[in-house]
Amino acid sequence: MELPNMEYMMRRRCDSAASVPQFTNSPTLIVMVGLPARGKTYISKKLTRYLNWIGVPTKVFNLGQYRREAVQSYKSFEFFRADNEEAMQIRKACASNALKDVVFYFSKEHGQVAVFDATNTTQERRVSIVSFAKEKGYKVFFVESICDDPDIIAQNITEVKVSSPDYVNCDKDEALADFLKRIECYKQTYVPLDDEKDRHLSYIKIFNVGSRYLVNCVQDHIQSRIVYYLMNIHVTPRSIYLSRHGESKMNLLGRIGGDSGLSPRGHKYATALGSFIKSQHIKDLKVWTSHMKRTIQTAEHLGIPYEQWKALNEIDAGVCEELTYEEIQDNHPEEFALRDQDKYRYRYPKGESYEDLVHRLEPVIMELERQENVLVVCHQAVMRCLLAYLLDKTADELPYLKCPLHTVLKLTPVAYGCKVEHVFLNVEAVNTHREKPVNVDVTRDPEEALKTIPDHF
Repeated sequence: MELPNMEYMMRRRCDSAASVPQFTNSPTLIVMVGLPARGKTYISKKLTRYLNWIGVPTKVFNLGQYRREAVQSYKSFEFFRADNEEAMQIRKACASNALKDVVFYFSKEHGQVAVFDATNTTQERRVSIVSFAKEKGYKVFFVESICDDPDIIAQNITEVKVSSPDYVNCDKDEALADFLKRIECYKQTYVPLDDEKDRHLSYIKIFNVGSRYLVNCVQDHIQSRIVYYLMNIHVTPRSIYLSRHGESKMNLLGRIGGDSGLSPRGHKYATALGSFIKSQHIKDLKVWTSHMKRTIQTAEHLGIPYEQWKALNEIDAGVCEELTYEEIQDNHPEEFALRDQDKYRYRYPKGESYEDLVHRLEPVIMELERQENVLVVCHQAVMRCLLAYLLDKTADELPYLKCPLHTVLKLTPVAYGCKVEHVFLNVEAVNTHREKPVNVDVTRDPEEALKTIPDHF
């Protein structure tokens, strides 16, 4: 291979290695604490999604799943009675198996954070977990969810618990009655984290899904980020609307980046978007745009005040700004191939990578979590990053998520995920989505490199 190609390959390898975030100098075990129906699994899944999105390999170990594998058919709350010795042994064995899998995840799968999603309501269980972690060299951070609001508890039970695998083919009223008895079983032995006795432990207590917090003995950077994130999330019903700007003049020419205004069809979409938003009758809607003309021109048709975020600007294509894919292939064929090889981590010369963009967008995600109804008018790469966070997509999936022009995505949080609605506003636009080509080798023919580029005018 010629020397220039080797230089490009070396730069790509160096960039990739340097860009992998090492937030933890030793693995962190996050231990959930709390009675059933207090939102522990919701917190576990949401926190895991966030940490994976920012590049910290994280996995949930849900004790309920281990228990269901060990005991194929759930009979009743009797299984959770403190005096049920046989069941207690099964539950201890399940916890032990889960922690063995944590060890495997850290040692063999290069995980950095594990979330142990269980009640962990007794001091005995928590002491054993701390002892286990100390022996293995892991840091421990407890997340206790305390809730005494009957409305919140009832909502959690009806939305999630009565439809769990434990209650398949079971009458909902019977399932509810059984689950309430299960909670009573746990209450008999529940010992919350104590401000005095447990002052040496690192933890956050969350009261009534965020009405109050108590944070103790944060050890390191990753724990501080976890605390910051958990103090920003809420469960108030809301919808997040994502839309790209209207079709731009650069889109029509097949050129990436730049700061052009809208095409005639782009203006038509902006008007249609305004009508659509009005038809939704959204309470206290916030509108965010980037600093670029095409998003601002799109938002101006809404008739609603909007906030401009520089962090929402499109990915910086560096030396490739305002070029067509054909021109990139002609002038920078190695760059074109290297980007196809690892689109998430590839950084344009003098520009950004998708990984850089994710880090730039983290403050946006934090603010998005704090808000209620929001419309974000943004760009293709930015929308992919936001969508990957909201839908729990991997770094490899992220750069290929389809975010077509003139389509609104309405995301409504439900249980442990998001309900997604795609609304096309009947204004035609060019296609800007490019699939990954089969051949990504630097020595490929130009025809192979350009096989998947979208049509443009």
